[in-house]
Amino acid sequence: MTATAADISADAKNESDKPARPRRSVWRRTNHMLVSYLQAMPLALVLGLFLLLPILTIVMVSFWDYDSVRIYPDFVTFNYTETLGSWVTWKIYLNTFKFTLIVWLLTLFIGFWVAYFLAFHIRSTTMQMVLFLVCTVPFLTSNIIRMISWVPFLGRNGLINSSLIELGIVPKPLEFLLFSEFAVVLAMVHLYTLFMVTPIFNTLMRIDRSLIEAARDAGASGFQILTNVIIPLAKPGIAIGSIFVVTLVMSDFITVRFMSGGQSASVGLMMANQISLLQYPAAAANAVILLIVVLLIVAAILRVVDIRKEL
Repeated sequence: MTATAADISADAKNESDKPARPRRSVWRRTNHMLVSYLQAMPLALVLGLFLLLPILTIVMVSFWDYDSVRIYPDFVTFNYTETLGSWVTWKIYLNTFKFTLIVWLLTLFIGFWVAYFLAFHIRSTTMQMVLFLVCTVPFLTSNIIRMISWVPFLGRNGLINSSLIELGIVPKPLEFLLFSEFAVVLAMVHLYTLFMVTPIFNTLMRIDRSLIEAARDAGASGFQILTNVIIPLAKPGIAIGSIFVVTLVMSDFITVRFMSGGQSASVGLMMANQISLLQYPAAAANAVILLIVVLLIVAAILRVVDIRKEL
């Protein structure tokens, strides 16, 4: 059977239309990608200007040379070799890790139980919010004021020592309460516990209460419900709070300087002293090393806990 002229014309038209579809599809994909990049560009510019550029500047300065008067743009590595090759520096880093570990454990313990009390023992949502806002009241003042407020309590003639002596518990004032590592840890726990409470409280409020009821109906005790249901589901909040506390403690220098009375040191305090002596490249090298250490700790936390459930 021979094809008519109309059939041949229709086939030719179909053939001519086929390449247009892929072209339109490619154009739509390209247009969609372009729109996505344009939407992400403002955030990328902000991050590049206020995050990546300062970090790159610090890395660049860490390789410069300096003397007691000025710094010289150059490419030298002795800022890193002197930092990593000094036992004093390693001792300061170990002291910083010690503060970080102790403060993290204490803030985790206190923060979890405060968040647990607010989430499971306060039934009224309004009262939960009120009590949570009460926890934030100290943040209406600066960190320095909250830190110095411990001095009248911990001093040699302060409220705690006076009370202990009057009660006959101790014969003389306790010297370790102020200007010591104990005072540093106490002030840091006071300053940073709320950073642990907030994400844990947010996670606990998202837990489906029917899971707890099901575990209770299955015969689980309160301790088993806590360890097998609540704590596993609270891990994202614990991870976020841990990241906050670790990064804040590792970079803190004001608390160490004031509360230890100059008897203790941290990496942040070492960098502050180097900056005061105009040793900017050495301070920048320490900042880069500290940043790498903190990023490794954060990466280790993220490997253990998936915080995307919380974000």
